[in-house]
Amino acid sequence: MKKLFKTLLVTASAIGLVFALNALVPSKAQAASSLLSSQAKKELKDSDTLTIGLEGTYAPYSYRKNGKLTGFEVELGKAIAKELGLKAKFVPTKWDGLIAGVDTGKYDIVLNNVTITKDRQKNYLFSTPYIYTHFALITKSSSNLTKLSQIKGLKIAAGTGTDNATVAKKYGATVVPSSDFTTSLDLIKQGRVKGAINSMAAWYAYKKDHSTKGLKATDVSSEEDPAKIGALMAKKNTALQKSVNKALAKLKKDGTLSKLSKEYIGGDITKK
Repeated sequence: MKKLFKTLLVTASAIGLVFALNALVPSKAQAASSLLSSQAKKELKDSDTLTIGLEGTYAPYSYRKNGKLTGFEVELGKAIAKELGLKAKFVPTKWDGLIAGVDTGKYDIVLNNVTITKDRQKNYLFSTPYIYTHFALITKSSSNLTKLSQIKGLKIAAGTGTDNATVAKKYGATVVPSSDFTTSLDLIKQGRVKGAINSMAAWYAYKKDHSTKGLKATDVSSEEDPAKIGALMAKKNTALQKSVNKALAKLKKDGTLSKLSKEYIGGDITKK
């Protein structure tokens, strides 16, 4: 009887030890959610979801292919959400109201190739940069325009309120509003503008599926430093900012950022 009792006691102790050890080893879900602090979770629109604002019409960052939302920032959003142990929900919004959507609580963050600027940092928080965008001056192939210093007084196409428009104005151009990349190229072809300012990444992505005959793009990073791009969020959400930064650091370290950049943009622009 004593022997049987000892055997049962040893068995019970062993089982207890196994359970204790298992409890010390976090599951994948637990490890992911550990990047999301309890305070950051309170700052979310929905506690189990990372709600992301983007345009959904700006290749290669976010666009629709066969009706499905895809692109570099779409996949990045999914990866960040996964690292935080959350579901990713995307809310396509037009550019002119996109950033304001953070103020109204329409979504938690904006992933839309938004440049980190001093003016924006006065009202919003940004994550650490996840890509660096080189500006491009796009013109007709026959044009002798190759530098930003040459566009003063000329009509240049750029999206209203975008960093492209800011650069055009900085160098003295007259900005002609353009709703999207294709429209900018059409304005050049029609001779309504002398050129357009956008990104080299957008140019490379467009060339994959469209003809650029009669047009050229010049990298003007020698005059204008690459723009630092980060996730934008409400000024009050400091805990969320820290959690997103942790997720981005992990994605950069394991090569996910670089892989997504090469897949959707055609090169690694995750480094300056």
